[in-house]
Amino acid sequence: MTEVSEQIAGSPGGTMEPGKRTMPSDFSIAVRPGSGATLGGVNYGGERRQSMEGFEDTYTDIVDYIVRITHRIWEDQDVGYIYDTYSPGCRLYDDSGFRYGVESLVNGTMQSINAFPDCRHYADDVIWAGSDTEGFVTSHRAINIGHHTGPWRWGPPTGRRLETWVMANCVVWQNEIFEEWVLYNTAAKLQKLGIPVVEAARTYAREGGVTPLTERQFSEAHRLDGGRKPMPIPEPDNRAGFDVEGTVRALFHNTYNRRDLSTIDRVYADNVRWHGTTNRAGYGRSDVRAMARGLLATFPDLGVQVDEVYWMGNDTDGYSISARWSGIGTHRGFGLYGKPTGKRAHLWGISQLYVMNGRIVEEWSLFNEFDVIAQLVSEDGGPELL
Repeated sequence: MTEVSEQIAGSPGGTMEPGKRTMPSDFSIAVRPGSGATLGGVNYGGERRQSMEGFEDTYTDIVDYIVRITHRIWEDQDVGYIYDTYSPGCRLYDDSGFRYGVESLVNGTMQSINAFPDCRHYADDVIWAGSDTEGFVTSHRAINIGHHTGPWRWGPPTGRRLETWVMANCVVWQNEIFEEWVLYNTAAKLQKLGIPVVEAARTYAREGGVTPLTERQFSEAHRLDGGRKPMPIPEPDNRAGFDVEGTVRALFHNTYNRRDLSTIDRVYADNVRWHGTTNRAGYGRSDVRAMARGLLATFPDLGVQVDEVYWMGNDTDGYSISARWSGIGTHRGFGLYGKPTGKRAHLWGISQLYVMNGRIVEEWSLFNEFDVIAQLVSEDGGPELL
């Protein structure tokens, strides 16, 4: 089981020490059809389904908590409820970098609701692990639908309809989120509204939105250890039971660090459905390989590391897996973003992987593409979104 590497201020003794997460072995606590349409503070879930010491009585389980606080904050527009469900010193990572503190989150939420006041958030899935004693981790995927009827940082209202999907990974303890990693699929939102992505990224970079790599709170992925060739990680023999973490870590390392794209053929089902950043979509292993090739061609020295893995499920019913990853590379090749700029870029992403019979049958993955483009653009040119 994965280790939790972050300490959480405010938990017992001031920290939550790194440790093993408890993974749910079934799907008895999971998103049910229609759960994205719950209303207000009414408890639609019935009696408590799991121990949730320190949480408000209205919530039946951790999935109910995640779905309904999202509804209350965004759809009921009770933005102040953030003060009750986020730690005052929460750490926030999104498409545009790192932010700290609950006031930053309140301000950003109000700005977004003002731009899209009728936006609705429909929960597609919540993958979770943990307990009320060790803290919960959750990976929430949702569809956002609404209309751009208010001003925002990219200009006046367009009146256009927005329909896109987002992902948010949270660390939760006693009714408060201490850390959130959220990808708003910003480039997809801009495309839907007819706003040129590269020009918006250039404006964002010009206004100081890009965090310099020297100040980022991430270490460079060690693709080449001590100058030696990258060695493959042995893929687990899953015949006696599926090794979730071993498979996921081998998949990312062997594909992106070892550059062995044949790994995808061994880990993915031949009819896999794939959904990617900026509304990319595909079917079959060839489309999964195409995205991996695109990243490796764009950043020839790319190094990737898996930062966190957790899951729910079993060999019979399948597995739902959340993997958060990060990487760094130099734009020296022709791939996703046109003519190479020679600039370094930091990438981070969230992947939700669904496994049946030992193969990945569906994948939903986002990475900070808008931020990556902003890191690459310059006043006299820059990448083109292909």
